[in-house]
Amino acid sequence: MLNVARGAKLERPVPHPSHLVDRWLSKSLAKQFLLTGGFVSVIAMLLVGLLVTRLIEEAVTRNSAASTALYVDSIIAPLLPDMRTAEELDDAVVRALDETLGLGALGRRLVSFRIWRPDGTILYANDKSFVGRRFEPNENLRTAFSGEMVAEFNRVDEPESDTERRSGQPLLEIYNPILQPWSGEVVAVSQFSEIATDFQRSLNHARFRSWLAVAVTTLCFFLTLSMIVFRGSRIIDRQRAALRRRVGELSNLLAQNKALHERVRRASERVAALNEGHLRRIGAELHDGPAQLLALAALQLDSETLRHAATSSSKLSHEVSTIKSHLDEAMREIRSISTGLVLPQIESADLPEILDRVVRAHRERTGSKVSLTCSDTPLALSPAAKICIFRFVQETLNNGYRHGGGINQSVKQTFQDGCVSIEVSDDGPGFEPDRIRPEAIGLAGLRERIESLGGRFMVEASPGNGTRVCMSLKIEEMERTS
Repeated sequence: MLNVARGAKLERPVPHPSHLVDRWLSKSLAKQFLLTGGFVSVIAMLLVGLLVTRLIEEAVTRNSAASTALYVDSIIAPLLPDMRTAEELDDAVVRALDETLGLGALGRRLVSFRIWRPDGTILYANDKSFVGRRFEPNENLRTAFSGEMVAEFNRVDEPESDTERRSGQPLLEIYNPILQPWSGEVVAVSQFSEIATDFQRSLNHARFRSWLAVAVTTLCFFLTLSMIVFRGSRIIDRQRAALRRRVGELSNLLAQNKALHERVRRASERVAALNEGHLRRIGAELHDGPAQLLALAALQLDSETLRHAATSSSKLSHEVSTIKSHLDEAMREIRSISTGLVLPQIESADLPEILDRVVRAHRERTGSKVSLTCSDTPLALSPAAKICIFRFVQETLNNGYRHGGGINQSVKQTFQDGCVSIEVSDDGPGFEPDRIRPEAIGLAGLRERIESLGGRFMVEASPGNGTRVCMSLKIEEMERTS
């Protein structure tokens, strides 16, 4: 059980391929290029380095072998008899070859030297135990008998090369065809192996320089591409961040537009209901005021006093005066209602002038005193905002006069932080805002009108402490809704 538990503990969950893909795609383009490009660059560097060093090794080996073969041909070939007919070399030729191969720089470097016949028989060797022995011709030997020189470095793996392998030295093995002087026919092949310590040193130096050149070139190429990719990646990241911010802003705008659309829809429904309520109120005011006075005047016109011929002139005059007073009062109420319905020309007026007009009209209509305070900041308001402010002040002053007796009414206008505020207050008996009847359309209509322009509406009132009604509109909101 303990082994099973240990085995279970050592097991690690294998990540799903889709998770690996997601992790890879979550990395920036620069990191993706750095990993992929680095891997590809290393692989390319290894392949190119191996190819270049292989070509350099082949070229250096062939050139070195060619110079050695030329030396051997110029020194050894004249000593040989007619190789087409010679079955073996006589003693004079053998002694000449021994003396020649033992002298000079070639003798110091030479490990083995053999002359081969086409059938694989060794005619001469500096190691006399190989003379007369026959071996199966290897690939290099067959290639040399076909007329091509073969050179190999440190690849001594033929059965007859046991002596060379035991030397433990870096060896350059050369198979050089021996040609008949007058016919150019390959009649024999000379094989010699020389110690190639200097050659190995030169070859290693050439390899090092080739690898260094390939590495530096690959590194410079990779760094140049990395700079370009990193610059492009930073630009893409900045554009992606800007696009995300823009998408976020557009999403917020869409949400705001949706909220505003819903708000406008609800406001339209409420405005329709409020308009119907306003019409009912106007009808009630006409019915309870002018209509009652006109009805009273009509009844007095049908009275017996006016129709009886015996009525005295003084009584008749009094009756006519009463009827005339009822008609005049009805006309005044009709004019008052009409004045409240029709707006004055306020499109070209500025805010202080609008406030002065509505306050002056209220004073003239009610005879009450109203104080007015305006800020000195000039404001360019839209027509909708002007109408909203006019109706707000008109309605709140009328409500304060009707329900609060018009005690110490005041209107105050301020402007701060791009927001215009209007405050209408009085010292009347006040009321409970939570107890406003649902059918009361005055304050509800004001709230709908103000909030439809993106403004704020507030009522502060309590029994015995007067009433304060405030509204505020932002210039930016009014510009968007105008």
